[in-house]
Amino acid sequence: MARAIVSCVWDYLTSFLPEGIQQEARLIIGVDEEVKKLRSNLEAIESVLLDAEERQVKEGNVKRWLDQLKCTSYDIDKVLDEWNYDKLKQEIEGVPSKKIKEVNEKLDVIAKQKDMYDFKVSRSVEKSKRVQSTSFVDVSEICGRVDDKSILVRKLYENSEQHLPIISIIGMGGIGKTTLAQFAYNDNEVINSFDHKMWVCVSEPFDEYRIAKAIIEALKGSTSDLVEFQSLLQHVRESIVGKKFLLILDDVWNEDYKKWEPLYHCLKNGLHGSKVLITTRKESVARMMGSIDIINVKELPEEECWLLFKRLAFFGMSQEECQNFEEIGRQILSKCKGLPLAVKTIGSLLRFKKHREQWQNILDSELWKLEELEKDIFRPLLLSYNDLPSMIKQCFIYCAVFPKDYKIDKDYLIKLWMAHGYLKGYENKVMEIVGQEYFDYLASRSFFQEFKKDGDNNIIGCKMHDLVHDFAQFLSKNECISIEVDGLKDPITNSSYHEQVCHLMVTIHREDSFPDSIFSLRRIRSFLYNFEGSSYSLAPNILPKLFGELTCLKALTIGRKYGSVIEDIPPKEIGRLIHLRYLNLKGLKMRKLPEELCGLYNLQTLDISDCKNLEELPQGIEKLINLRHLENYGVRSLRYMPIGIQRLTNLRSLRWFVVSGGGGTDNKACSLEGLKYLNLFGELCIKKLGNVSNVDEARRSELKNQKNLLHLYMDFKKDEGERTNEDDEVLLEILQPPLNLEKLQIRNYRGNTILPNWMMSLTKLKDLELMHCINCKHLPPLEKLPSLEDLFIDKMSSLKRVSNEFLGIESDGTSSSFIFFPKLKYLTFECMDEWEEWDYEITRKGEEEDITIMPSLVSLQIHNCPKLKALPNHLVQNTTLKKYIGGCPLLRYHR
Repeated sequence: MARAIVSCVWDYLTSFLPEGIQQEARLIIGVDEEVKKLRSNLEAIESVLLDAEERQVKEGNVKRWLDQLKCTSYDIDKVLDEWNYDKLKQEIEGVPSKKIKEVNEKLDVIAKQKDMYDFKVSRSVEKSKRVQSTSFVDVSEICGRVDDKSILVRKLYENSEQHLPIISIIGMGGIGKTTLAQFAYNDNEVINSFDHKMWVCVSEPFDEYRIAKAIIEALKGSTSDLVEFQSLLQHVRESIVGKKFLLILDDVWNEDYKKWEPLYHCLKNGLHGSKVLITTRKESVARMMGSIDIINVKELPEEECWLLFKRLAFFGMSQEECQNFEEIGRQILSKCKGLPLAVKTIGSLLRFKKHREQWQNILDSELWKLEELEKDIFRPLLLSYNDLPSMIKQCFIYCAVFPKDYKIDKDYLIKLWMAHGYLKGYENKVMEIVGQEYFDYLASRSFFQEFKKDGDNNIIGCKMHDLVHDFAQFLSKNECISIEVDGLKDPITNSSYHEQVCHLMVTIHREDSFPDSIFSLRRIRSFLYNFEGSSYSLAPNILPKLFGELTCLKALTIGRKYGSVIEDIPPKEIGRLIHLRYLNLKGLKMRKLPEELCGLYNLQTLDISDCKNLEELPQGIEKLINLRHLENYGVRSLRYMPIGIQRLTNLRSLRWFVVSGGGGTDNKACSLEGLKYLNLFGELCIKKLGNVSNVDEARRSELKNQKNLLHLYMDFKKDEGERTNEDDEVLLEILQPPLNLEKLQIRNYRGNTILPNWMMSLTKLKDLELMHCINCKHLPPLEKLPSLEDLFIDKMSSLKRVSNEFLGIESDGTSSSFIFFPKLKYLTFECMDEWEEWDYEITRKGEEEDITIMPSLVSLQIHNCPKLKALPNHLVQNTTLKKYIGGCPLLRYHR
């Protein structure tokens, strides 16, 4: 990890001090010489770090030398960042000279000490380079443990004489206990056997308060008004009375029956047939909890190990290559000792090694023999970790800041990596794309698992196996930690790692329980409030001290989507966070952001999503010259965009652009034309398009030139007064989106037709939503959109009939096509009050072929269409189609 930090500082130093800035530095007496000395020391140290990091596992003195180096590297990074901030303000002073001299003296000592260890000299400072692209193998699809699975499922759904039996899965770390429990949890036979299922990751310590809250949240969704443990137990009891439930407690370590007893007696109030399933590494834990049904998970049988190993390690190899590598592959596999996690890790590593010598090096590695490592599984993990590029090592270790079983949002993680300078662009690739590649790189090597995917099958989130998380913490040496605050004890003061903490995530379980010791963590670079796992918001009174004391922060999360009580950001203190790159204020209740926030020139991401009371952004926003992401989705009170927004030429994400309705904002508001100065990526929602009074302003927005925009939402709502139908029709025609658009939503549109000239040119459009288009009497010929997969139509209250025009058929009923909507998968109609008929009259000139409509359709949803009488024949006859129909009393075909 030290190597990654030094590399990060080196990149910062070389990019921050190009020739022009060096010229300015020479004007400050002594700075130029100090910078040269800094470069020299860093280069000399970096050349031995590869050897040092490999030896630190066995040699304590090398480990201590690396820890010294890490601390000093953070100090250097801080000094350079301060100097860069002064440069941005055009106020370079003599103070940085003294600070560089101070950190140089520390680095000088470290550089001289390195000669004591006789390190091997390797390559010079590692430059940012292209990461090898990979195809992803989802190991969750790999089968195994057939007998264990069938035994467990049978135990869960069959009747038992015992009231609330506890079934235990026992086995060593990395053996596959959680995977087995997940299989049973998602088994259809098990699902149908219980009224409720709950999954709680327990880990250490056994926090009965948190477990009770997790159970309630799984049953009811919220526990914010419950404080005392007895109140929680009472709520659990009330929630499960008369209900047959399955509770899975994953990764239990507690051996104290007194901590388990109150919860167990409370759970007995469930219906007979309810069951508890635990996973644990200790049989003594299972016995303490009164478990008599025990499944001992043994090492994976050799042939099952081999199947898993082969699928990963031999991926992409020819049959001949597989045969050539089989013997050495089986020798390496034997060192994994039947642990599935070890097999996955080594298999994923070897997948990228195509030469026999590389496989031999893995087989002969000294790491297999190390006794100093805390767990057997760490040896294969360390082999895989050592193979990572240094910047990706840093990205992996940073993940130790999340608690165990945390659902990591991919976009959040990449923006945090970016904030700390771990993502360096190369080959014209921007940081966000580099972050995607780093994430995929770690996923392909089995450092991530349990992937969450969006509708397009793109990975948007993941978890870490608890042993991989342990490994990241082992490497982090308490530099990246997560703590849980319950008011009973101070987790920082009572620890031995106070001075080492640089990145911290805090989960709060009790109101007004924020530990003062956090304010003393002066090295801290990340303060992340766990808005997903916390029961309480951060208290407003801690913010002045939090901002005022932790002035080295580069990433700060204090927001919470629901339940935040913070109404104001302290202006003076927020201005002190000059190093800040990532700021998350999601869900806060403030009406206005302080102008002082605009002095954070380094800021890359500002997340104010769901700040529903926020009325305006600061006028000085143009000063945020490094801002790349303004996440303002759900800011419903926002009246306009400040005029300075159009000067943020680095801006890539702007979720909502609000068109001003006047009201005294004319001189302060950015017009729709301002969009042409931005280069936006991904998604944009233009709100209150009805406020546009000059169509030339819309034309000058040049929306069609936003080539990187994939999702566009057009909301034609107006602040005051009515618009004519023709106004909206003209405006829609002018607002031509880019032709590579994949998703389009048109909302609150008052035109009579939705058929601008550009619409059928959207050949890549997959998803279309038409909502609250109350004057439209006919659907446009949407069949002419060749890539359309998802169509959602809502509150089109003037539409009475869906017929040939929907399929793009001419008025005489003839068609040149015989397959309509070839790719449409999902079709939804909602709240169509006047819709009565849905039928077609189609003929084909001179041909006898069958006509096919919507051959790919898998889901049809129709809700609250009270006058609709029948479905067309092609839907009635489709027996495999899933139909979800409600609020349609006249409709005869419900399935």
